[in-house]
Amino acid sequence: MLKKLNAWLHLWLGIITGIPVVLISITGCVLVFEQEIRQWTTSYIRIEEKTAEEQLPPSALFKSVQNTFPEKEIGSFWYYGLDKSVKVSLNHSDTIVYVNPYNAQVLAAVDHEDFFHFIDEGHRHLWFPSKIGRKVVGYSTLIFFSLLITGLILWWPKKWTKRATKQSFFINWKARFKRINYDLHNVLGFYALLIATVMAVTGLVMSFPWARQSVVWLSGGYPPRAKMEIPKDTKEEEFTFTEREDLEKADYIWHTVRKEIAQYNKEAVIVHIPEGEDETIYACTDMHLGSWRDLSFDRKTLALTARTQKPMAAANPTEWLMRNNYALHTGFIGGMTTKVLYFLASLICATLPLTGFYIWWGKKNKNKTSKKYRKRKDPLGKTPIALT
Repeated sequence: MLKKLNAWLHLWLGIITGIPVVLISITGCVLVFEQEIRQWTTSYIRIEEKTAEEQLPPSALFKSVQNTFPEKEIGSFWYYGLDKSVKVSLNHSDTIVYVNPYNAQVLAAVDHEDFFHFIDEGHRHLWFPSKIGRKVVGYSTLIFFSLLITGLILWWPKKWTKRATKQSFFINWKARFKRINYDLHNVLGFYALLIATVMAVTGLVMSFPWARQSVVWLSGGYPPRAKMEIPKDTKEEEFTFTEREDLEKADYIWHTVRKEIAQYNKEAVIVHIPEGEDETIYACTDMHLGSWRDLSFDRKTLALTARTQKPMAAANPTEWLMRNNYALHTGFIGGMTTKVLYFLASLICATLPLTGFYIWWGKKNKNKTSKKYRKRKDPLGKTPIALT
């Protein structure tokens, strides 16, 4: 009875989430190689590599971009390395500016609403309004995770005989199409199981607070943080920040991060230009294999604040998992090797609802055909005769 219940759940949950799983998986396939495709299809991302000393600081790039877009407010500078242009974001704008870090030349101004943004919206909320679509994607991912469990139970042979082992791990390409389709669902589903589970769990962490809290609890939790006590008599002094001072501070942070703080991919740094009454300046470093380290500098003193993340090597298991959740979800965690594996696993996940539906449809039609025949006794004896 439990086996029948498991099979019933696997069937109908798969039918319910079939279309969302196909769309989420296909868009995931495309996004795995987004960076590589962008570099291959554009002329403004990759540039001629020079030395780190020849790179210009944010203030120099700020002037160039401001001259080109005087009506826009510049938000942040994304340095990606010595052989790549700097991405400059503009506040309250869909335009992204790419600048040569060696001569401050504006290479391109592109719309954020491009092909990959469209694919990303499909992956995150299936092109529905964000509030609704995110719930659809989140619950579809949760159901897909349950399908992986029920699918493993269905895949598991009753006895590990030689024949059962062969059927469980190999596709019989010489069989009929129905058998090949069954093997594609059964065998490929097993091979994609581990990566599909990682993608599903990390997706749930992104979708639901309870999933994130569960992973935090299971991994031991965050280490206790020291409380910062502020004397009650302390009076906050009012400061006014000028654009020139903020740019000088951005330059200082850019130099300091590259020379003193960064441990991995040192020439890849993000520096944010503070707005209005912001008390801190955000920066990012150690962008390596899909993870990064957030830095927070006091806007007045330029000292690192308590919100600054530790180096990855000093992170406890919970911190490591949370900071690598994106890398584990996308396949960035191991470079090109894991990207290829994640692409293949995601492609297999996209086929599972299709091959599974065909298995169900074939059984359904078979049952209908069998009902067309009825048995009756031969007039001269007891031999049953099947008639339509």
